[in-house]
Parts: sequence; structure tokens; C-alpha cells
Amino acid sequence: MQRFIWTILASFVIAMVIGPFIITWLKKLKFGQTIYELGPQSHQKKQGTATMGGVIFAIAAPVAALVFSYKDSRFDFLLIALVCALGFGAVGFVDDFIKVKLKRSLGLTPMQKIIPQIVLSVIVAFWAYFHPEIGPNLTVPFVNVEWNLGWFYIPVMVFVLVGTVNSANLLDGMDGLLGGCSLFDFATMALICLALAAGAEDPSNLLNVAIFAGAMVGALMGFLRFNANPARVFMGDVGSFFIGGALVGICVVTRLSLLLPLIALAMMMSSISDIIQISYFKYTRIKTGTGKRVFRMAPMHYHFELGGMPETQVVAMYYIVTVVMCLVALLGFVA
Repeated sequence: MQRFIWTILASFVIAMVIGPFIITWLKKLKFGQTIYELGPQSHQKKQGTATMGGVIFAIAAPVAALVFSYKDSRFDFLLIALVCALGFGAVGFVDDFIKVKLKRSLGLTPMQKIIPQIVLSVIVAFWAYFHPEIGPNLTVPFVNVEWNLGWFYIPVMVFVLVGTVNSANLLDGMDGLLGGCSLFDFATMALICLALAAGAEDPSNLLNVAIFAGAMVGALMGFLRFNANPARVFMGDVGSFFIGGALVGICVVTRLSLLLPLIALAMMMSSISDIIQISYFKYTRIKTGTGKRVFRMAPMHYHFELGGMPETQVVAMYYIVTVVMCLVALLGFVA
């Protein structure tokens, strides 16, 4: 437990120390955010705020996790989680770099963005499928039943991997929103990993995953110092993709992907609201010639903001919902 706590503290300190230097560097390079012109008008004042700040926790968390991991034991679970985080983060980094270089809100095209995600997801899904301690099984929360998906596990996990990463990206729309919600998610997964490790014959893999989840908690705490309203830096796609990849990577190796609808409800609702909005708009445009919307704006957090809720209040509401759902998830694992 002391090693776990030291990991959180170390990643927090690393993020706090490197944060000002990275923000200064981003401003020097003129890596400012280009705000989507059709987004909420209140966000237009954020135009030019330094972006790609996700590199702060993308550096702090892996460094702390590798330093404090149990190197004299198994760490292949940690390796898979890091591959997910860094791999998807790399896709986000390229997307961000194109945006800031060309001074536009669109980076990679949808196809250029989704293809590398699918390729990486297929690699991770096969890796997990053939891993002797993971395999095609998913743990059903609360009932402690293993659900064997067989070969169907691979397409399911590809969908989960890509869906989680892009849901995290959609949630990143307000100061401190994704960073704070995902901090609670990683804290929950860290506690679950520690609880599972306590009952395992060889706990080393799970302990190293707990170390990584703890490193994410500390790094995000440090990052929120600069990202909380009013944000001095945005995480960018490099940050949201890294978070999504890290979270789903941890769920893959622990066979707890079915927990994502609980702990990552905020991310999931961002995707669902976006799909509903686009689908209904296209349907009504075909039927009536005029597209109609279900929400004032999607993803859903913009709907609340345009309804009159201040941005900080929306973020606080999302925090509360995430904490409640995380506590519900913990009921099945922590005695």
C-alpha cells in the first residue's frame, strides 16, 4: 500500500513540476486551441488557450508507474495497459499537431483517425485473447460470473476499445470535465485491482496495474491544477485519447470491461447523446426536409450549458454522478 501511495504522490509532483514548463513551451510554439465555431458561444473566449497539455500526465503517469512497479515480478498486464494508453495517445498527438499547425478545428480526417485506432485495438484484442490470464472471458460485475465470449471476444473488445477512447474524447469539452471524471475512474480501478490482488495466488500483475491506475490519479490531480476553470491549458486529443486508452486498457487486463458503463457513464452518455443527435437530425431532414435536434447541442454537457447552467456547475454535476457510479461499482469488489 505504501508503494501505491508513493506512486500517486510521485506522479502528482512530476505533473506539478513539468506542467509550467510544458505550458510555457506550448505557448512559445503558439500551440493554441482553435475553438469549433459552431460550439457554445461562451467558449469562443477560450480561443488560443494552450492545448496538447495532455502530455503532462502522459509523461508523469508512465514514468511514475515504471519507477514504482514491481520489477522482480510479472508486469505484462502493465505493459498492455501502457501500450493502449501510449498507442491511442500517439494518434491524438498527431491529430492535435495537425490542428495547431494548420490553425483549424479539424485535424486528421475521420478515416485517418479511426483506422489506426482499429489496428491498435485488433492487436490488443488478440494479445488479450491469447494471454493465459485474460483470454476470452469477461467478469460480470456483482455476480462474480465469468462470461466466455469465444472468438466473438475479439470484435467485442475492438468495439469497446475504440468506443471508450472516442467517448473520452467527446467528454473533453469543458475545463476540468474529463480530467476530473477520469480521476475518479482510475481511483476506482486502482482500489478494485488492490482488492483482487489480495485474493490472487500471484498478485504481481494486478498490483502493477493498480500502480499504473494510481499513477494516473496523481498525474491527473497535478494536471487539474492547470486545467480547472479557468483553464490555463487544454489536454487536447493527445490527453483524451491517452486517458481513454489507459482506462480501457486497465479494464481489458482485469477482464472488467463490463464495469465501463458504470464508472465511465459520463463518457458513454457523451457518445450516446452525440449518436442520437446526429441520427435524429438526419432522419428528420430526410422525412421533413428540415433537420431537428433532440438536444440543444451534443454532446450532452453542452445541452446543460445552453440550458442556463454555468460551466462549473455542469462539471460539478458530472463529478457527483461519476463518484456515485464509482461507489456503486466498488460495492462488488471492496469488502
